[in-house]
Amino acid sequence: MKKTVVKIPKMDCASEERLVRLALDDLKDVSHLEFNLQDRVLSVFHKNDADQIIEKLKPLNFGSTIVSSTILDDSAEKKALLDKKKLSEDQKSESKVLWILLAINGSMFFGEITYGFIAQSTGLIADAMDMFADAAVYGVSLYAVGKPSILQKKAARFSGYTQLFLAFFVLVEVIRRFFYGSDPQVASMMIVSILALIANVVCLVLITRQRSEGAHMKASAIFSANDVIANSGVILAAILVYWTGSNIPDLIVGFIIAIVVTRGALSILKLSR
Repeated sequence: MKKTVVKIPKMDCASEERLVRLALDDLKDVSHLEFNLQDRVLSVFHKNDADQIIEKLKPLNFGSTIVSSTILDDSAEKKALLDKKKLSEDQKSESKVLWILLAINGSMFFGEITYGFIAQSTGLIADAMDMFADAAVYGVSLYAVGKPSILQKKAARFSGYTQLFLAFFVLVEVIRRFFYGSDPQVASMMIVSILALIANVVCLVLITRQRSEGAHMKASAIFSANDVIANSGVILAAILVYWTGSNIPDLIVGFIIAIVVTRGALSILKLSR
């Protein structure tokens, strides 16, 4: 058995970990994976060629590179198999957390998109897309448990196309409201975006508690940078709308978040091929 350590610079949250797992799922000679999100490192225990791992990760555009690849001796291989057993037990516990994360992100998606239209805020609508992106990844992950690789990739493809459609819808809304105008409601933008930020913090706490129990993790999973930027961006946009009396800040943040979601959707679609 070999142990290949891969550096993945753009892997910094649980959603991206799930995409990496899905990308490597159909490599039959892979025994198990160990993630370190703090250092953005993945250890792959396998029997196949290490270059195949990088080939499978290329569609994600996470900047994956091999740090080292070593052949394990008998004692190291035995320890790796024991760690695999412990990881399997941890993953059963993780599925419960995933259901909670899915419920939180799914609820915030419906809440934000509803109030986004009520408050005439493309920022809130776009932030709802970001919530949906996370919920979709968690949903695909839960669906994938015990399913053949082809079904996992069909689920991922459906998720990617749905995200792409919603992101395109937001971009159309940004253009439409730029030419025909809109009147973003500052109070609603602030309240809903703060609630979304709280929801993301709750998700962070849940992930942190779960990861702290995993023997393969040295530190807690860090908060998703995209979610922080999105929530903070909507709050900032609300403040600027109030100060300037213009809808432009709301349109700008909506456009930026839609682009981020589009990039994520394209990565999932590449992976699902």
